[in-house]
Amino acid sequence: MAGGGAVRIEDHGVIGDLRTVALIGSDGTLDWLCFPHFDSPSVFAALLDPERGGHFRIAPANDGAACKQFYWPDTNVLVTRFYTPEGVGELVDFMPVVENGNEHAREVVRRVRVVRGRMPFQMECFPAFNYGRTPHTTRLVAGGVNFVSETLSLTLASRVKLEAEERGVSARFELNEGESAVFNLREGAPKECTHMVHGHQSSEVLFRKTVRWWRQWLSKCSYKGRWREVVERSALALKLLTFAPTGAIVAAPTCSLPESPGGVRNWDYRYVWLRDAAFTVYAFLRVGFKEEAGAFMRWLEERCAEHHDGAPLNIMYSIDGSAVPQEQELEHFSGYGGARPVRIGNAAAAQLQLDIYGELMDSVYLYNKYGAPISYDFWRHLRRMVDWVCDHWQQEDEGIWEVRAGRRHFVYSKLMCWVAVDRAIRLADKRSFPADRARWLQVRDTIFEEIMQKGWCQDRKAFIQSYGHDALDAANLLMPLVFFLSPVDPRMISTLEAMRRTPAEGGLVSDGLVFRYDVDATLDGISGSEGTFNLCSFWLVEAMTRASVARPEYLEEARLTFERMLGYANHLGLYGEQTGMSGEALGNFPQALTHLSLISAAYNLDRTLGWRD
Repeated sequence: MAGGGAVRIEDHGVIGDLRTVALIGSDGTLDWLCFPHFDSPSVFAALLDPERGGHFRIAPANDGAACKQFYWPDTNVLVTRFYTPEGVGELVDFMPVVENGNEHAREVVRRVRVVRGRMPFQMECFPAFNYGRTPHTTRLVAGGVNFVSETLSLTLASRVKLEAEERGVSARFELNEGESAVFNLREGAPKECTHMVHGHQSSEVLFRKTVRWWRQWLSKCSYKGRWREVVERSALALKLLTFAPTGAIVAAPTCSLPESPGGVRNWDYRYVWLRDAAFTVYAFLRVGFKEEAGAFMRWLEERCAEHHDGAPLNIMYSIDGSAVPQEQELEHFSGYGGARPVRIGNAAAAQLQLDIYGELMDSVYLYNKYGAPISYDFWRHLRRMVDWVCDHWQQEDEGIWEVRAGRRHFVYSKLMCWVAVDRAIRLADKRSFPADRARWLQVRDTIFEEIMQKGWCQDRKAFIQSYGHDALDAANLLMPLVFFLSPVDPRMISTLEAMRRTPAEGGLVSDGLVFRYDVDATLDGISGSEGTFNLCSFWLVEAMTRASVARPEYLEEARLTFERMLGYANHLGLYGEQTGMSGEALGNFPQALTHLSLISAAYNLDRTLGWRD
């Protein structure tokens, strides 16, 4: 438990239907579901407030059951098994994936059965609509129950007899060996729902159909190297974060899970960061999923087409391409482990983050190379965007880490402006697209020289976070990964060595885990501490892997660091944003950046290792 009754972040599995997800604790509690979409208000949010958030729990009625949770192989179908002296019970959770236009068939299916012996169960379904702010009525009907609020109605169908309570319904039932009970939750409030009720046979058909869908999707994965199972689990996690109707990819499906225990660094990640999504495209392409990359490219082209001359792109969008809602605090929620405030919306949407153009252009360049050639109209939008970068790269910005203490000249932002222009030049040459090459070349080289002069600190012998401020920043590990510098350039090796020192020695690495920066030295405008940043740990693996071409000793270190990081995944192979001082998961969960960087690190490390053991 996280304190206050919530299941710990790392004790969750995730199911989804490419429109939203549900988090299910290892005790059988569904405690996070926003419906109908990722960024819709929550229906169940006990993760953020066990009392007011709402939950849907199916668990043994008697205390003391041992629990084990696992995914059905090669799928996002979740199994939670309960072991008691009287028998073994098995809860199977899944959300069938439906085709666009068949939204009415969407549902959360929860089937519990007894494998051995007999077992009593307790079920509670206590929804709390609109983050617990909108009341609802509970109406028992034939075959189930309706939950009706002003903005959304849901129906829970089951053959089990339900008892109405103040917050929803409950049921106590006992199953013998081979018997099962099914609960399925759908949108709507029909006067009777007997036609919606699943028996064991119909739920088995849905179960097999869903298993087959995920297996067929995963069969497209081209990765055959070491650690294949963890790479495939990361791909499955990333697929859960895609929004099928538009091709958008959310950064994470949760909000306000804290970056430090009880802290204030609590943000809403249920939106599409151009940076994160562009990185995700790279990961999908690396392991053969061109369809997802293509869908996001179409979404991206629409955003670029909307881009008005003279205005920068938004750094993030809602999944339908609209603006991200204004940030607000849910003062009535206690927060995960008491971490407040609980925020929805995201004020960082108004920030200027110049690095997004680098990640975006790199993803387009790679998609054009490994996916499909881009159109002329898309190029016209991109060309206008690159011209904007040439006009504005010298501005200060809030940077990749979204500091809230004012703008600065972040080295990483300059680096990614260089990437934006560099990839535009390469793409123009590759496709013979018209462009102002002379100007782009001049700007690209000017950025390069400026980074080498102002981004380098001779005293620290390392690239620093921002001009005139000598703190280290793990984002600079990307310099060799984006081909700005050779991985064995003396400046890069020196920077790598500076970062690999412990925080007590002025570095950023603690037993292979990497802090993104020194919170005390960075003055990011937010109080509190945080854990090591999983994305940065995998970047360190890649940087050492690439440096091993001339420094072979780095290769073994990269492998050990990578395999050490695998041990910080939860029992299902899932990661949050950060790893805390006690090894616990911190931040929103599961996080796309972590899983895509795992894929990239595994791919490059395996390729470099080759056939050696």
